Amino acid sequence: MARFDEVKELVLSLEGDFDKFYNKGNQAAGTRVRKGMQDLKTLAQDIRAEVQNKKNEGEK
Repeated sequence: MARFDEVKELVLSLEGDFDKFYNKGNQAAGTRVRKGMQDLKTLAQDIRAEVQNKKNEGEK
C-alpha cells in the first residue's frame, strides 16, 4: 500500500504544474509535468513487476 501512496503523492504534487501549463500557458510547468508523468510511468512499471512477483510467489 505504501507504493499506492507514492502514486497519489506524485499525482497531487503535479496538480499545480498542470494548472500552470494548461490554464496559464507556463511552458516550464509543461516540462515539469512531462518529467512527473515519466516518473509516474516508471513507478507504475515497478509496481506492476512487484505485484506480478508477489502473485507468482503465491502460485508456487
